[in-house]
Amino acid sequence: MRILLRSSLLITALLSALAVADEQSVKRSFEERFPGAEVASVKKEALTGLYEVYAVGQLFYVDEKVSYAIQGNLINAQTRQSLSAERMKVLSEISFNKLPFEQAIKIVRGNGKRQLAVFEDPDCPFCKQLERELQKVGDVTIHVFLYPIEQLHPGATLKSRKIWCAPDRAKAWLAAVHDNTVPEGSGECDNPITNLAKLARTHRITGTPTLIFANNERVAGAIPAARIEQLLGSATP
Repeated sequence: MRILLRSSLLITALLSALAVADEQSVKRSFEERFPGAEVASVKKEALTGLYEVYAVGQLFYVDEKVSYAIQGNLINAQTRQSLSAERMKVLSEISFNKLPFEQAIKIVRGNGKRQLAVFEDPDCPFCKQLERELQKVGDVTIHVFLYPIEQLHPGATLKSRKIWCAPDRAKAWLAAVHDNTVPEGSGECDNPITNLAKLARTHRITGTPTLIFANNERVAGAIPAARIEQLLGSATP
């Protein structure tokens, strides 16, 4: 009996190792076929036998050798459910506690007990509107992740770098969104702007502001202070 159990465990371990090896091979092949498309995850799709590749915030379905790739919606024909939509919901979910807070501008109001993260662009008018609402919210720690969308706001990336390179980042951020003033300097320092853009794309954050609460709830747009208070009240880490 013990021999059978050990054999079963060994076979399971070997199959798991082979699956991992296959997924790693698919990852390498996909990144070779599509340069610049950083793969976040690879998973064998049980129903079709294809490999699900999650890259640049999108789902692809590929064969073992990545000779062919399908980008689109995988639907269960019997139930009419979108399997892709269900997977995207899981894959794009942001875990609040796993956010890179060391790459954020930290603003503490009152006792700072409640927690909130916001992806923002210093030139985004809706971000400025949100910041006016946030002024009305007390006892909160706000983690601002700089996410300039250069296509919409030319120059926002340089402005974000200057804010990050300022001696007092929180002060520089608030001055930028409330008074339209930008710190002096070249903006040349180690900064997280590129990394945060990748993080945003991975989690399909396509617009600013995007708020993330401690219970992982995600809300897009300049919502009013009363709604922020309501969400902070229901958010438990």
